Amino acid sequence: MTLLMTAQLLALFKGLATSAGLIVAIGAQNAFVLTQGLRREYHWPIAGICSLFDALFITLGIAGMGVLVSESPTLLAITQWGGALFLGWYGLRSFRAAFQDNSLKSESRGLRNLTHAILTTLAITLLNPHVYLDTVVLIGSIGGQQAPDERAWFAAGAISFSFIWFFLLSFGARWLAPLFAKPIAWRILDMSVALMMWSIAASLIFT
Repeated sequence: MTLLMTAQLLALFKGLATSAGLIVAIGAQNAFVLTQGLRREYHWPIAGICSLFDALFITLGIAGMGVLVSESPTLLAITQWGGALFLGWYGLRSFRAAFQDNSLKSESRGLRNLTHAILTTLAITLLNPHVYLDTVVLIGSIGGQQAPDERAWFAAGAISFSFIWFFLLSFGARWLAPLFAKPIAWRILDMSVALMMWSIAASLIFT
């Protein structure tokens, strides 16, 4: 194995590790994917959309967009307040669901149709500043520091882990389904999601 191939493989694994360290942390996007995976409701398209946008943002970040966003007060303010408002609304929605009896019924809990699922996924992805922070700014800045002939390998590693993670999270949720057959489990999940969304929204406003 040549030194060039060794460096490229190291860049690939560095991309995988960097993406893993940032994406695995439970946040708004992961909570949504997990919830829909439990419901077995449009979970594959949702996982695909999250992965594709991660791939787009990681590519843009490594290409230099991360520096542009981090240095623009206007762009940062838009993502900060827009994300806080949406996460606050989604948290309220989950909070109310935790106290509604009909929210425990599979036919009334979820998304109305595929269009609703796609739009909700886009909102959680595009209005969540942490997505941009993790992919565009952080992964992008780290990837941009790699040698020119290693950046594509770093990006491939980071993007690959994103696909692996979201589809694994969506698929693996089925093993938790027996637990969530109990109403109390859904109530705890809804309340946890609400508190998580509100805490993220507060962190965006007060930091």
